[in-house]
Amino acid sequence: MQFKVPQFLDIEDKIFGPFTFKEFVYLAGGAGLCFVIYKAIGLFWGAIPILAVGGLAIALARYRPNNKPFINMIEAGFNYMIQSKLYIWKIRKNKAKIEEQNKVADINNTTNRDVVRLSGNKLRDLAWSLDVLDINKHREIKN
Repeated sequence: MQFKVPQFLDIEDKIFGPFTFKEFVYLAGGAGLCFVIYKAIGLFWGAIPILAVGGLAIALARYRPNNKPFINMIEAGFNYMIQSKLYIWKIRKNKAKIEEQNKVADINNTTNRDVVRLSGNKLRDLAWSLDVLDINKHREIKN
């Protein structure tokens, strides 16, 4: 028995002529808001806001950067603006202070040469190798 597998699930149905329901809502809402602006402040003073609202409505309905809806880009920009940001930079000091710090670091490095320093990657590799060796020992004991 063969079953038909649905395909093209990411394509929305065209309900209102060449527009999907979302596109129609964006265009109708933009047209309605343009009409309200026109009635409230007139054509002369409202020309720029009407063009801005109309352009946004058309962009929401038709513009698809990277084959994704424009509303996703607006949402990402809004989230970027409101979230906290972490700025990291290195403040440069006077050259004399930098040279002093380098000398102190060199002195510390020469005195602590016998100390072995392990980075996070080396520790992870060491722990993994110990776990593998322990598992192999347990297998040998069971056999």
